[in-house]
Amino acid sequence: MNSYKKIILTLIVAILGIGAANAQLRFGVKAGLNLNSLHFNSVSENFNSDNQCGWTAGVMTEFQIPLIGLCFDLSAMYTRMGSEPESAGQDYSIAKNFLEIPLNIKYKFGLPLVGNIIAPYLYTGPSFAFRLDKNTINSFQSKTCQTAWNVGVGVELIKHLQIQGSYGFGMNNVSKIIGAVDPVTIKAKNNYWTVTAAYLF
Repeated sequence: MNSYKKIILTLIVAILGIGAANAQLRFGVKAGLNLNSLHFNSVSENFNSDNQCGWTAGVMTEFQIPLIGLCFDLSAMYTRMGSEPESAGQDYSIAKNFLEIPLNIKYKFGLPLVGNIIAPYLYTGPSFAFRLDKNTINSFQSKTCQTAWNVGVGVELIKHLQIQGSYGFGMNNVSKIIGAVDPVTIKAKNNYWTVTAAYLF
């Protein structure tokens, strides 16, 4: 059994080595818009939050293994997200700035004849957003790091331009509201849509 494991491990290493030798590493710039909203826990029936529009811009890199259409991409983005939680007529009206680092695994579909012109793809992966500004409202506190899981689709045009859209499922409680009268801590998760365009060199 150990011999079979060694053979399989050797084959995997060889395949990865061939893939790395043929891999393409590219860099580019990326920008776009986001639409986010806070989703409160069950004890926050009196709280609601409308969708808010923000923007994002930064740089990215893509590591592609051409033979199987598999890619990995990593970005460093300056992201502006807005939110307006409201309760009993009180509007908390805040907007936060983040350094967002999404890491995705991507699969590109090779199309016969037009593969060099258009290539659709699917992608998914985690995103880590680190808050850059301080809390300005004592009763509304946001965490330093927000995590989400992105699922999206996109298309690559002429081997350089990538246009994509994704939905991020908030994985941790990103904010909490501490009531002045009611001591219950109300938690919220941040879900958001993002549409971006990137140009890879």
